[in-house]
Amino acid sequence: MVVQDNVDARDAGVGVLLEPFLHQVGGHLSVMKYDEHTVCKPLISREQRFYESLPLAMKRFTPQYKGTITVHLQKDSRGQVSLVASPLKEDRRLLKVPAESAAVAIWQTLQQTSGSSGGACPLAERQRAHLAHSLQESAAKVLLRSEFHLSAPVSSLLEDANGNQVERRSFNPWGLHCHQAHLSRLCSEYPENQLHQFLLLENVVSQYRHPCILDLKMGTRQHGDDASEEKKARHVRKCAQSTSACLGVRICGMQVYQTDKKHFLCKDKYYGRKLSVEGFRQTLYQFLHDGTRLRTELLEPILHQLRALLSVIKSQSSYRFYSSSLLIIYDGQDLQERTPDGLRAQEAPKTAQDSSARGLAKVDIRMIDFAHTTYKGSWNEHTTYDGPDPGYIFGLENLIGILQDIQEGQ
Repeated sequence: MVVQDNVDARDAGVGVLLEPFLHQVGGHLSVMKYDEHTVCKPLISREQRFYESLPLAMKRFTPQYKGTITVHLQKDSRGQVSLVASPLKEDRRLLKVPAESAAVAIWQTLQQTSGSSGGACPLAERQRAHLAHSLQESAAKVLLRSEFHLSAPVSSLLEDANGNQVERRSFNPWGLHCHQAHLSRLCSEYPENQLHQFLLLENVVSQYRHPCILDLKMGTRQHGDDASEEKKARHVRKCAQSTSACLGVRICGMQVYQTDKKHFLCKDKYYGRKLSVEGFRQTLYQFLHDGTRLRTELLEPILHQLRALLSVIKSQSSYRFYSSSLLIIYDGQDLQERTPDGLRAQEAPKTAQDSSARGLAKVDIRMIDFAHTTYKGSWNEHTTYDGPDPGYIFGLENLIGILQDIQEGQ
């Protein structure tokens, strides 16, 4: 992460209060919400250079790059810590965030959590029930009800009282887990007034009412060329013990909206690492199932976009997308559900790029996370490769094959 000089004191309190991004399903770096259509994440120089030199053919499969912003830690009179971004040049007015902002409220609760004593008790089952409340009420407002107080680290939200991973949530807890870890690191390693650089990227799920997201770690190799021997060995071991080695793809996170229960079913990267090939197939099937039926109408547009991406990857010589992820996104609102204005979804205006007169379901395929991507001509590279990325292609071909099997009912 790039760190700049100290912030000018006169700028304190001016800027955009960053909110936790509640649809982060994988990764370890905290992704935050800048506005409805923009997210941000800690800047890594290699990833910034990738976005700035992105081949035209790949742009439809990556989030739009919107530049960088400066971020600093800010404490209020109660000692609660927030991350505040300097607004973009075209938005230099003072920006106020409503006191009842859902994500900001969660963020403030996390500050109280991270500062609590290490002997905190686990969440009671009665308190956990609040997290599965209807999506008609924001997750944060449920968390912050007067009778609900977080008294344990966010990581405990991922487990029930018996230590088993809880699947059903009204929001995905993984992003909050990442936020807490990131905030703790910033507070311990940097002074309050230190400046940090963040990347601004398109919020690729902003158009979805109930975004169902599958985060897939692609390729047979995950370590970058600059990895230490210890890190290289660790990543090689993870690949060998997961579907990365035999399929070239493994699940790093998932949320799928269950229409019968009105909540998300969530899985994290630890679940994905344990899957066999058959378990991977079953989880893909589960990702396409809304709790009532298999969303078979999703398969054609997903396969169409994956094949298009495969063609693009095959045409990119020297690129190696080590440790990058692929997102598959669709709307959990079934085509037969009625929209708030009373229209059936297929009668409403279609905004997704792959919707058509045939009424194809809204789906999206996006590559993300390029901190370890290398290619010929990138700055300060000691290793260059010829031809397209074989590990990524292997993973895409296997993914396409499994989805075809599901489509054919095998």
